[in-house]
This record gives sequence, C-alpha cells and structure tokens, in this order.
Amino acid sequence: MNKQKKQQDEKPRVFSGVQPTGILHIGNYIGALKVWVENQDLYDNIFCIVDLHAITIPEAINPKDLKQQVREVAAMYLACGIDPKKSTIFVQSEVPSHSELAWILNCVTPISWLEKMTQYKSKSGKQKTVNAGLLNYPVLMAADILLYETDIVPVGEDQKQHVELSRDIARRFNSLFGTTLKIPKSMIRKSGARIMGLDNPLQKMSKSAAIKKNDHAIMLTDSPEIIRKKISKAVTDANGEISFRKASPGVKNLLTIHETFSGKPTLEIEEYFKGKGYGFLKKEVAEVVINEIRPIQEKYFQILNDKPYLEKVLEQGKSRALGLSNIVLRNVKNQIGLS
Repeated sequence: MNKQKKQQDEKPRVFSGVQPTGILHIGNYIGALKVWVENQDLYDNIFCIVDLHAITIPEAINPKDLKQQVREVAAMYLACGIDPKKSTIFVQSEVPSHSELAWILNCVTPISWLEKMTQYKSKSGKQKTVNAGLLNYPVLMAADILLYETDIVPVGEDQKQHVELSRDIARRFNSLFGTTLKIPKSMIRKSGARIMGLDNPLQKMSKSAAIKKNDHAIMLTDSPEIIRKKISKAVTDANGEISFRKASPGVKNLLTIHETFSGKPTLEIEEYFKGKGYGFLKKEVAEVVINEIRPIQEKYFQILNDKPYLEKVLEQGKSRALGLSNIVLRNVKNQIGLS
C-alpha cells in the first residue's frame, strides 16, 4: 500500500468530476471518462462525484434519488475502466474541506469575475430566481481542484473557462497571502471534446436536455435497439457530403462519434464512407458505439448490484481524499490567519 502511495505521489496529479444528475451519456464518456481511462497510468488520479454541484438548482433535485444517482455514477466510473488501485474515487460532500475552502476562496474572489462566467449567464437566464450557489459554484469548482495540488484538469472545451478562473483565484490568494496554492493547467482532448446533440447538432449533448428530449443523447445504459433508433433519427442534411471539413454540423457530429469510438484516423474514415449515404453512416456509427459500451454496461450492472464492493471503493477514496485535502486546507488557513 505504501509503495502504491509513493508511486501515486511521484506522478503529476489529475483532478476531475461528474455531477450525479441524470444518466451519463456518450458525451460524458468521450469527453471525460474515456480520457481518464486512457491516461490512468500516467497520472495520480483524483476522480470525484460532485454532488454539491448538483444542488445548485434545487428545483431540479429529487432528494430521494440523489444518493442512488451518486452510486450509479461511481459504478459507471468503475465500469468504464477507472481502477481504484490507480485512481482515487470519492463523493464530494463526504469531504468537508471542499465546502470550507470554497468559503475562504469566495472571500478573495471578485463578484465581477463570477458574473462573467458563460455558464452562469446561460443558466441564470433560465431561472425565475437565481440563488447564490449558482453564482458561486465556479468557486467551489476551484476549491475542488486546488485542494489536491492538482497539476492537470481534463475538461471539455466549455469547461476551460472554469479552470482559468481556478488559476486566477489561486494567483489572487497567493498574491494576498503568500504562495500556497498550486496553479493547475487544463487538458482538452483534440477530438471529441464537444459531442453535440443528435436532435440539435448546434447544442452540446447534455443530461438536462436528454431528460426533456428522448432522441437528444445516447445514454450509456441504452440498449442496442434504442441506440440504433436514436442514431437513425439524428439530424443530417440533404447534401450527402461525408467529410469532416465540409459536412454540416449534424454529419460532422456523427463522424466525430465514429472517430472517437473506432479510433481510426479522419482520412481513413472519410475514404471508407466515400460515395455511401447517410443511412450507411448512421448504421456504422451505431455499431461502433454498441460494440464499445456493451461490455461497459455488463460491468456497470454487476458493480451496481455489488453494494459492499462499491461502498468499499468509495470509503477508501474518501480516506485518501480527506488526507490530501486537509493538508492544503490547513496551509491555507495558516496563511490567512485562521486557527
């Protein structure tokens, strides 16, 4: 165990997390989980289920479901290939230092920085009442990252702004109270960082949209029949152009999904589909998706039903997260003058 800990501590540290709201979809898998698994041996990985972020819009939360959804996300982490011997998996709300550091960082973060955040502008415009949590949740995200002396944060293109805010907050704290917090960097995958909705290729695939529109996203628990049906209805165009550069957004989205699941280069994919119609493209996309997520689904249901194993993994992750985060929190409190 000590040897494993030493090996982890010698590697650059990665932090990332997913909200337990709704079932995870292939956009989450391509943009996050798949990246985590592919790079798992290169880093000391801290993967969190960010349930405190899930309550920023309380009207959308069913308290009875939230605990179960946390366990479902944890099971999906493991089913996708996150190895608890190589990575730390834990639940955000079970590590109090996240909330405590978030309050301290709130006290050094200008409101003007938060009001400029793109996601805040988008989400607040849809709410009748905007609560403080919705404005401040990027500071909680900064606390999540900074608590673990994170080197790299793997994010989608739309989350890059949050990493930049974390960097700004860390710099401001260090400027005010002395160098304490490590400045993280973002890591964005070159292809598949932004998977779009099947029904609207101009909108990012999201869990919230998937709840409202059945054909918006492919969920990681969808059956082969449902996957084929959803992809067959995906928006394309009347041009018949199957090209990464020239295709319409809907066709390009299908090609991107095929590329990330098949692992084939773009030129090879374009040559394969040359002269073939969208019907053939959709069938091929459906099959590469089905082939990759079928074993994930089998593992997922097996792990979800093995409650003792799942709880053991989360308890071990919590123990390590408490140890790491308390060191940083103690340093921050010392620097700012708190006992």
